[in-house]
Amino acid sequence: MKIGLTLPNRGVLFGAVTAEQMLQLAERADASDCIDSVWVGDSLLGKPRVESISLLAAVAGRTQRVRLGTACMASFPLRDPVLLAYQWASLDVIAQGRTVLVVCTGIIPQKGGSIEGLLYGLERRDRVTRMVEWIKILRLLWTEPDATFEGQHYRFRGITIEPRPAAKPHPPIWIANNAIGSADLISRTHLRVARHADGWETSLSDPQDLAWRLNDIRSKLLDEGRDPTGFETHLYHNININDDREQAFEESRRFLETYYGEEFSPARIRSWCALGSPQECVEHLLVYKRLGFSELTLRLTSWDQEAQFERLVGEVLPALKEAA
Repeated sequence: MKIGLTLPNRGVLFGAVTAEQMLQLAERADASDCIDSVWVGDSLLGKPRVESISLLAAVAGRTQRVRLGTACMASFPLRDPVLLAYQWASLDVIAQGRTVLVVCTGIIPQKGGSIEGLLYGLERRDRVTRMVEWIKILRLLWTEPDATFEGQHYRFRGITIEPRPAAKPHPPIWIANNAIGSADLISRTHLRVARHADGWETSLSDPQDLAWRLNDIRSKLLDEGRDPTGFETHLYHNININDDREQAFEESRRFLETYYGEEFSPARIRSWCALGSPQECVEHLLVYKRLGFSELTLRLTSWDQEAQFERLVGEVLPALKEAA
């Protein structure tokens, strides 16, 4: 199981981190043999933060090895797809083919979501169809000159994107989802993943639920004639390393509720975060390795990002590798 580091780019709004600190953390992740990727969050008006593509371009200029991606691009259905194809292709050139574009519908129940919809003329019901259409557009523009497209939401003729992305045939595009509800509804979201994505990301955390979802996606990949062994599965998770487990829990609760502007149940925080001593964190994370996730990315739920990073790469990840 690969390990990623998620930079808390919304944390600049409440003093958890600065832009320069995030770049330094990315550099240190790149220099570590324990971390394989660096990720940033994304939103526009719904949950403002340092803009994702701008931040990833800066990270690309300060790193050489790690993969770089969004986790996930909630603004994907809002953005102009031709402009986005051009921006991401340039980012991938700067990063020398190291990017992964993780997209989602970006549905936000709070006020910010409705503001975005009104500003961009986007109905909530159209987010799924635009997401799928935009994926098709990006792949087309990244691989074909003089491209023409006629879709439900967007159309163009004779468009060429240059320079092309460095990754061939194109940067991977994953779909992130955390659908809740009936098994039928969830299964439909998995079918979209199997048909349109190069990988799947989720921030759900209940092991039993995740085991079912992983199996369902793999089954649908087979139904679509695709090989599940080459399909990446990515878990978006959190960590707070503190020998006092309750202090780790309390700081994580404050951090996440400040970050998202909403309350989380104690059960959700304890499930979504590896908490406590290095050994307790290792035991927590091993559960997801046993489920078969190909990668797990960790956000440091702390106002002391640098100290947490030191404990992560110095104590937790080496012990995790040994235990695995």
